[in-house]
Amino acid sequence: MTTPAGVAERLTSLVAALRAHGVRIGTGETVDAALAVQALGLADRERLREGLAATLLHGTGQRPVFDPVFDLYFPRGVGAPGQEPAGRDDLRDRLAAALADDDQAVMGQLAVEAVDGFGGYGSSPESDGWSSHQTLDRLRPQTLLARVRDSIRAQGGNPGFTDRLLEDEIRRRIEEFRRLVAVEARRRVAERRGRDEIARRAVPPTADRVDFLFAGKAQLAELRRAVQPLARKLATRLAARRRSAARGTIDLRRTLRGSLSTGGVPMRPVLRRRRPVRPELVLLCDVSGSVSGFSDFTMLLVQALHDQFSKVRVFAFVNRIDEVTGLLVPGTADPEGLGARIHAEAALTGWHGSSDYGVALGEFAERYADAVGPRTTVFVLGDARTNMSDPNLAAVRQITERARRVYWLNPEALPQWGTGDSAAPAYAELVEMHECRNARQLSGLVARLLPV
Repeated sequence: MTTPAGVAERLTSLVAALRAHGVRIGTGETVDAALAVQALGLADRERLREGLAATLLHGTGQRPVFDPVFDLYFPRGVGAPGQEPAGRDDLRDRLAAALADDDQAVMGQLAVEAVDGFGGYGSSPESDGWSSHQTLDRLRPQTLLARVRDSIRAQGGNPGFTDRLLEDEIRRRIEEFRRLVAVEARRRVAERRGRDEIARRAVPPTADRVDFLFAGKAQLAELRRAVQPLARKLATRLAARRRSAARGTIDLRRTLRGSLSTGGVPMRPVLRRRRPVRPELVLLCDVSGSVSGFSDFTMLLVQALHDQFSKVRVFAFVNRIDEVTGLLVPGTADPEGLGARIHAEAALTGWHGSSDYGVALGEFAERYADAVGPRTTVFVLGDARTNMSDPNLAAVRQITERARRVYWLNPEALPQWGTGDSAAPAYAELVEMHECRNARQLSGLVARLLPV
């Protein structure tokens, strides 16, 4: 049995792992979590999971990180199951029955047996290699769908389900079993290599920390859902900056004149009041390849912040550039289908489909020069990879001469700038370029760089 000191150590390690993944947890939340452990005990693991989640987390978006970390520090069990691994056919038969009954306890036990029997790899018996992918590849639970469906129908279960709904429910159960297998494999590896290392390396980051260039479809969808809450937070920050900027700087002459009534001591500084003027914003967005996810998210974020600016114009390009502001009208843009609409309705390519920054930026400077003025801040979004074509630095100079500010947000890691066909160093000599690999970096840059 785990001693109280051991539980305290696991709890503090759990908190440290969550902090390493960007979850903000203070001393107060940690104390509350300890009290929750004391009140709930360790007998009911799922109740303990929910209690710790309620005290440590600040939103449901952090659960994808919390759950696998919790499974590492408070595992279902330790060591091997202590019995001979079952054969593949026997395990599939029992799994089909458990899926038909939706028996979570049996599925958890079968996940342990499956990893023990089919997940190990390495030449040494003491190898720390355990693979959920290998386990599932050998067991192939997805092929049990028809068998489980027929079994449920034969038992007369779920009479209100159509075949489509029943199959969707079975897929959900299979996906839950796959998750249990992944949890068990991760636990086995953690026992050998150490929980802290596996928590750091094997737990996927939250969506706002995933690199735009490597984000999957599900992660990009989660980011799109996070646009509105993030926009509200950024709008609050921008409004605070605007109020602060409106107070202006100290008017030294008027301050000293007013200090005559206090014997020359400037007790009441007099400020030069600024008349707040909402700035104009222009986005130039590369929507080719993997960069498109980064551009789409940023466009949606700026669209949600449109009230903070007097005018917003958005342009998309691959090797030609076209204005897409009309596709981002508040309340009409479809977050899920924005990229497809832009590619369908805008003229973005010429005689080839590869990105060409030089041609696109040159076309913008020539056709849309009126979009940029002394009150305009321009953001260029893209990886600056020109496919070995001319970067057209002259067009960039022309844009910088007309605009108030020009910033370039690059979703590639800084060490990749200048490698291969990247013209990032050349562009960075003309405009202020920032690494912007994930939504967390983007929100920080937007809050700092957007004009007030």
